[in-house]
Order: sequence, then structure tokens, then C-alpha cells
Amino acid sequence: MNRLLISFFVAILTFMGAAITASAQVETATGVQIDQDLALLRRDLRSEKKKIIALNVPFTDTEATRFWPVYDQFTAEIAAQNDEFWALVKDYAAKQKVLTDEQATDMLKRWGAIQLKREQIRQKYIPLVGKVVPGRKAALFFQIDRRLWMLLDLQVSSQIPLVTQ
Repeated sequence: MNRLLISFFVAILTFMGAAITASAQVETATGVQIDQDLALLRRDLRSEKKKIIALNVPFTDTEATRFWPVYDQFTAEIAAQNDEFWALVKDYAAKQKVLTDEQATDMLKRWGAIQLKREQIRQKYIPLVGKVVPGRKAALFFQIDRRLWMLLDLQVSSQIPLVTQ
């Protein structure tokens, strides 16, 4: 059942990717406008992520009552980093054809800082989630959460043009 749901989500992301690729990205003299595509990806992930976790982690009623408030706090903290990430992606896509070496280096540093902060937030929440659900369920939650973000990162990176030389 779990594999079926994750596979279903992968299929949805793949379909979304095909639809986004097929939709007209607006080329500009300096890059690509991707606002609409990013908004679609973010909306779909937000609406489906909690459902996928609920369907794949077998919480008891008591565990669910304790877990979801912690999850909501975790999501709120991660959202700030995600906002920075999406702003960086949008900035890069808009300028990718005309990036200077200095701008490219700055974007790399910003990207690295965002990735580091995301992982620090995850590390902060490992013991917090472990206090409200058993260890195996906490591990399953973090595995699913990480896989979903990896899928999204793959989807986003496959849509963004590489730096031109």
C-alpha cells in the first residue's frame, strides 16, 4: 500500500513535469519566466504532502493528535527556507543567460545556505517528532518527507536551464 501511494505521487509529479514542460515557458533576453510553473508545483505539493504522510504513516488516534501540531510547526519553519529557495530559483531562471561569475557564485552560496538551514531544521525536529510518536514511525515520517522533497527538487532542477557559457 505504501509503495503504491508513493508511486502514485511520483506519477503525479511526472505528469506535472510533462505538463509544465509542454506549457510555454516564456523566454526572455536574460532567462526564462517560471513564476506560474513554480506556483503550480508549490500548490500541488502543499495540498498533497500531508495526505501522503497521513496515508503512509499508521498513526493511532493518540499519536496523530500529538504528531500533527509538531508537523505543522515543522512545516512552518521549513516554509521560510522554501520561500528563499523559490525566490532564488526564480531569480536564477530570470537571469541565467546573463549571469556574471560573481552573480553565479553568490547564487551558489545562497543555495548552499538554504540547503544547510533546511537540514538544520530537520535535525531540530527529529527529537521533537520522536517525543510524540515511536521511533519507527518518526523514521518513516522523515523518510517520506525527505523523499517528497527529493522528488520536488528533481522536478524543479529538471525544468531549470543550465548556466550558459
